[in-house]
Amino acid sequence: MRRSRWSLIILMTLAVAFTSTINIAYAAEPETENAAAEEETPEQKAEREAYEMPVQTNELKKWPKGPATYGEAGIVMEVGTGAILYAKNIDEHEFPASITKVLTALVALENGQLTDEVTFTRDSVAFLQPGDSSIGMKEGDIVSLDEALHATLLASANEAAYAVGESVGRNAGHDYNWFLEQMNARCKELGGENSHFANTNGLHDENHYTCARDMALIGRELFKHPEFFDIVQTLNYAIPATDTCEEHIFQQKHKMLIPGNSNYYEYAVGGKTGYTSDALSTLITMAEKDGVRLVCVVLRTHGSNIYSDTKNLLDYGFSNFTKTAAAGEEDSKDVESIIDSDGDGYVMLPEGIKFKDLDMKLKADENARGEAVLTYSYKGYMVGSARAKLSKSYIKDHSAKIRTTEKEENKEKSSGKKLTFAIVVAAAGILLLVFYIRRMIKKQRRRRRKRRRR
Repeated sequence: MRRSRWSLIILMTLAVAFTSTINIAYAAEPETENAAAEEETPEQKAEREAYEMPVQTNELKKWPKGPATYGEAGIVMEVGTGAILYAKNIDEHEFPASITKVLTALVALENGQLTDEVTFTRDSVAFLQPGDSSIGMKEGDIVSLDEALHATLLASANEAAYAVGESVGRNAGHDYNWFLEQMNARCKELGGENSHFANTNGLHDENHYTCARDMALIGRELFKHPEFFDIVQTLNYAIPATDTCEEHIFQQKHKMLIPGNSNYYEYAVGGKTGYTSDALSTLITMAEKDGVRLVCVVLRTHGSNIYSDTKNLLDYGFSNFTKTAAAGEEDSKDVESIIDSDGDGYVMLPEGIKFKDLDMKLKADENARGEAVLTYSYKGYMVGSARAKLSKSYIKDHSAKIRTTEKEENKEKSSGKKLTFAIVVAAAGILLLVFYIRRMIKKQRRRRRKRRRR
């Protein structure tokens, strides 16, 4: 009996101890979570907050969901149409850092020849600070524009970018500031509305900023310059020693373009890296797969996620959108047929969205009678365009309207001419009347004088 009592007491004691242990464990859990939260560094917090930022295209109904990124702004643009496939804060002002140099290259290629001389003046080297990206060019060095652009785009040499702007400007009869004006003007011509470039290299300046959309438009335009891609696809390059320059050897920095690198991306065809402590990591990448060409731009990327973010975005673009010809799909009664001379009449159709779901806007071409430009969009996002031959019914209907409008315009013009003629006649009549009155007054004065003399 005593043994049974002792056994019962021992069992009860163990149960109480076990329950207390569980309660202590549960009570400790919130403290552990709070401790973990307190251990999050400012860098980790910024990285997490950037990753949690909303992606605007993900808010579109039926639109394919794009990946989150550790960059605060990002875009994927299709080159042929300019269609935006992915958008995250694409108009937000950000510092571009060295991806500025792709615009420098564009303006240089449009205003110079690769055989032109580039001279390194004192101004093109004196601004460099310790730590600035450079290949060590010196005052008085002379190289070709081709060599200077290799240094600018591959080695990200800041002095080379300055010398390019200065020399191209001077060769055009102007100066470095003129080149900067061309950079800003060219960006606006391409549709960029949220940029201002204060230098050719991207070194930090509060007045030097851009946005993901503007940089993508610049990247898109560069596809018209195959020489740009010849340069940026180079892995190793050497500027040979001459009487005016020492030898300089440098390599490709964009890891997605380097075979064998862990970040290599087989569809990448060009791009440029960038980094400053103010801009953080920036990257522009051009890629091509199965006839589809994309430009991806990521800005203000936290941590070491620049390449993984870019890869995810390009994969998203290639996997979730189909290049779809407008011919055979467009059934508007206003359109007789699609004019597709070079395969340029197409849309980037998002997966899960049909051609009939798109909105079409027709604009008659004033310079080509019977033709029009069709622009296709989905929820406000342009996805493509095509030229079309207008239907006879459309031409007949709108020709009648045009004739009516022309008649009204002719009436207005005729009325205007009549009114003008009447005003001229009235003015002439008034002048004649004034002239007649003045003559009468003079005659009366003469008569009075004669009478007084008598």
